[in-house]
Amino acid sequence: MSTDIVTPLRQRMIEDMNARKLGAGTQRSHIRSCKRFAAFLKRSPDTATAEDIRRFQLHLSETGVSIGNRNGIMSGLRFLFRVTLRRLDLIAEIYHLREPQKIPLVMSQDETRRLLAVAGNLKVRMLLSLGYGCGLRAGEVVRLKVKHIDSAQKIIRVEQSKGRKDRNVMLSPEVLDLLRQWWKVRPSRRDAGTPPEERWLFPGAKSGETMSTRQLNRLFHEAADAAGIKKGVTLHALRHSFATHLLERGTDIRVIQALLGHDKLDTTARYTRVATGMIAGVESPLDLLSVPRKKSRKNRKGQPPA
Repeated sequence: MSTDIVTPLRQRMIEDMNARKLGAGTQRSHIRSCKRFAAFLKRSPDTATAEDIRRFQLHLSETGVSIGNRNGIMSGLRFLFRVTLRRLDLIAEIYHLREPQKIPLVMSQDETRRLLAVAGNLKVRMLLSLGYGCGLRAGEVVRLKVKHIDSAQKIIRVEQSKGRKDRNVMLSPEVLDLLRQWWKVRPSRRDAGTPPEERWLFPGAKSGETMSTRQLNRLFHEAADAAGIKKGVTLHALRHSFATHLLERGTDIRVIQALLGHDKLDTTARYTRVATGMIAGVESPLDLLSVPRKKSRKNRKGQPPA
């Protein structure tokens, strides 16, 4: 797999991924994984042996590749050997590591309020408000179009997001007001020929393109620094905070699951571990030891027990 030309092997793998409707991000990840394996072998992956795969996995471990990245790389190789090359004998050599279970890092309501207050301009405030106020992922925010905003039903429609799923999220009055303000000043010089309902809410530098998630990530970190937030939060912390704050206010966890687009309730339930308001409100059994126990009234003589 050359890095300069599309070899017959890579072309066949791309065709296999297209036939199975793999997303563009997944395809790029799988191709990068196979290129990395080819660079390690210094020859084409279709000549690999079981020993080559064993050595490559040791190499990933010894070079400090994180468990998540390592598993992603091996998923790409698994597709190559299982689907494209039909080398089922090599699949047995590929193993995945269990990732440590970490609780999401969230911001307090005060930190979130400060973050939105220091947003540099209307566009930044709009972007961050969509992430926190609707629980949207970065890619979902930048891919919003006019047709996705349903002010009559007060919902935002998220189309074909992670897992190729559609879902609806709430459209709050404050977010709707910000959207209307943003639409009045939104750059429109690249809208020529595009139907109004198909226009990006946040157009990019080139015609027909939307702004990048990298740019959104940079804007978030600039706002976090200006707000004096010291914890190592990322842009995805807005989505984590959205779910956690809803849970602390008593929103049913299955409603939160639907808003986030999670398939499994277990994925949403992890927010119960970071809902500090709920955790702090639990009374410790230690405190109960110092509370005098109520003595039960003894039955009077001659009266049967109730």
